[in-house]
Amino acid sequence: MSENERDETTPAQASPPRPASAPRPRPAPETTPAPETTPAPAPASSLRKELPAEVPASAPAVAEAPKTEPGPQLTGRQRLVQGLWPPRVTRAQLIVALLLFGLGFGLAVQVASNSDSDSALRGARQEDLVRILDELDDRTQRLEDEKQGLEKQREELENSSDQAEEARRQTIEKERQLGVLAGTVAAQGPGITMTIEDTKGTVEADMLLDAIQELRAAGAEAIQVNGVRVVAGTYLTDSGNGVGVDGNKITAPYRFKVIGKPQDLEPALNIPGGVVQTLEKEQATVTVERSTKIVVDALRAAKRPDYARSSSR
Repeated sequence: MSENERDETTPAQASPPRPASAPRPRPAPETTPAPETTPAPAPASSLRKELPAEVPASAPAVAEAPKTEPGPQLTGRQRLVQGLWPPRVTRAQLIVALLLFGLGFGLAVQVASNSDSDSALRGARQEDLVRILDELDDRTQRLEDEKQGLEKQREELENSSDQAEEARRQTIEKERQLGVLAGTVAAQGPGITMTIEDTKGTVEADMLLDAIQELRAAGAEAIQVNGVRVVAGTYLTDSGNGVGVDGNKITAPYRFKVIGKPQDLEPALNIPGGVVQTLEKEQATVTVERSTKIVVDALRAAKRPDYARSSSR
């Protein structure tokens, strides 16, 4: 192998130094460049192999979660509110809630209706309570007097020498008393006059009926309303701009003539939550006057019962 060939095949190998006395080699003649070919593999005798440049290994990219700033910590009440609102209601829970609401409403109405009378007394003043107690005592005393009168009549019948005459006298007196209650005879005595002015037209039949019932409970013995006698079988109805009493239409002002003990009748109408306060709530004006002489002269025709007969023999 010549020197030129050795230089072309092993370009990376340095030529050994020559002695100074050796002739300088001639330059190789210029030749036409050969077409570009794939370089031949280096011979096994090559002292060093070219290594590719080292590429630093890159660590696999790990997706990092975005960092969020920690929010303010919630208190226990705020967590409770977030858990309760907005509510998560199912159909079954809604049906149960409606049933419980209906049950509670019914119980509340029942309790309120049962405590109406108690609430009126609970809110009354001490003077009103004392007057109510006095009225109850007077009613008890009135019943006791009636009992004593009946016992006295029995004793007179038992001790009288002429029992037939005494029985006749008591029968006539009893007939008068029953005639007053039945409205077949006129009556007079102490009592009150109650006048109801209804300019708004708000007074109804049930309000007048409550007044009659309250007067009867206070011991009224004879009642007359606008020329109509009130008896045990009296009924009241609403009739246009007025009120019907046993089929007779009456209009405002409604005037009650009542025979009885005035000290019992007037307080019974003025008790807290009673007749007067109820009518005044309906914007009616009520006036109650005591009198030592009240005349009840409206009469009812005596009616023979169709089926009832006396059982005495």
